[in-house]
Amino acid sequence: MNALRADAVLRLRSNRGAMLALYLVLAVVVCTLVGPWLNPNRGETLDISHVATQPGLEGAHWFGTDRLGRDLFVRTLEGTRLSLAVGLLAGAVSMLIGIGYGAIAGYFGGRTDAVMMRIVEMMSGLPLIFFVIFLTVIFGRNEYLLFLSIGAVGWLTMARIVRGQTLSLRRREFIEAAIVSGAGAGRIIRTHVIPNAIGPVIVYATLTVPEIIMFESFISFLGLGIQEPRASLGTLIAAGATEMEAAPWMLLVPGGILAVLLLCLNIVGDGLRDALDPRAPV
Repeated sequence: MNALRADAVLRLRSNRGAMLALYLVLAVVVCTLVGPWLNPNRGETLDISHVATQPGLEGAHWFGTDRLGRDLFVRTLEGTRLSLAVGLLAGAVSMLIGIGYGAIAGYFGGRTDAVMMRIVEMMSGLPLIFFVIFLTVIFGRNEYLLFLSIGAVGWLTMARIVRGQTLSLRRREFIEAAIVSGAGAGRIIRTHVIPNAIGPVIVYATLTVPEIIMFESFISFLGLGIQEPRASLGTLIAAGATEMEAAPWMLLVPGGILAVLLLCLNIVGDGLRDALDPRAPV
């Protein structure tokens, strides 16, 4: 297992595109954490004397300001941090539900598998945004609820992937040996099935995060996600779209950050997929 992990790390490091994208993502994360304190305004995000100011390195507002005089540098970094938090936390919820559901369906098989996968197919036929709107209407608009609701409806593909991996592992000799030794189903799933199916799970998880970020930006753009005065990339893009002609930087700044972030995360996911493929050359 250690040799396989070392080979995967070596393949990933040899992928210059994936490593560059990974460094860019890490740089964005660091900027979202420390960037607001590096702002010339020293934490002051509101400047009513500079309303809709254009970006410039010489002034106090590097990314310009919006129609309320709020500094776009700080708000963009805070919005990026919130969008990343939604992507990571909702992705974790999605991964946990999908792994457990798929592993149980694939391990037990038969009628249990048929019923569980029919439920997945029925849920896949419904737009996910309806579930999020439904949960928002019932429980109210809350950031933590948003994390859970997006993750709770985004696990379907993960469940299919884990179920397929489990079906192939179910016929392996070490699983049969564990059954003969008297190990219970729960222990086999925890100690044998899930660890051996984690490779494809990690790859898809890296692709799930940008998908969730995009989904959160979409519902925030519609006014169903993060609410003022908090900001996410979706709310900033929505505000910038209304000022696209008069103040294009209000749209280009958060839109550019979102585009770069999604592109880099997808490249990292592709690199991890190639790195975890044992047939790929080192």
